[in-house]
Amino acid sequence: MSLDDRPTGTEDAAPASASPRSGDRHDADLQRITDARTLRALAHPVRIALIEELVFGGAATATELGERIGETPTTCSFHLRQLAKYGFVEEAGGGKGRARPWRLTSIGFSISAHDDPESEIAADTLLRVFRERQLGRFDQWLQSKGSYPRRWRNAANNSEYVFYLTVEELEQLNAELADMLVPRFRERLARPELRPADAVPVEMLLFNYPIQHPGAAPDDPGDQT
Repeated sequence: MSLDDRPTGTEDAAPASASPRSGDRHDADLQRITDARTLRALAHPVRIALIEELVFGGAATATELGERIGETPTTCSFHLRQLAKYGFVEEAGGGKGRARPWRLTSIGFSISAHDDPESEIAADTLLRVFRERQLGRFDQWLQSKGSYPRRWRNAANNSEYVFYLTVEELEQLNAELADMLVPRFRERLARPELRPADAVPVEMLLFNYPIQHPGAAPDDPGDQT
């Protein structure tokens, strides 16, 4: 699943010397979320778990999804209906009642707060729920990687890089990374039949952020005021 977190204020056009933001070129398949009500509706662990399972396995019924995430079909049916209300999922056709299969309406989300304090708080809450689940899977990988074949253990990566960048260079870097990463295997998210028989879901988290406030003195990286 793709999750594009756009910080407040980044909807402005990029300067002429820089490429457009990654979202400007790759948002066509992402659902745009800007209002606080929709952000709050999505920020529920069961709803996020349902979305993740629909990404991994494609269309599924409430009963099938409940077995995968450890919830009852009744609970899953309720949250699927709520997700459908806000346009995140839809009926895939066929079946009745809890035997109805559901599918995603998009392969991911683009989040933007638009300088609205209420939306910004809701967006931060949603992102924390997502990140907690993602980092939980990373911790699970660290605990279980000994059971994986050596080639998979060697192929997996855990790296950190620190660069000195201007804000324009950071924008450019993120645009270039998106241009490289997004098109490569994106179709496999929406079309499970395109996934090779030996392919497994691989999660790549990309964080980049300043660790010193632009107004802080160079010798005082901890000053965030």
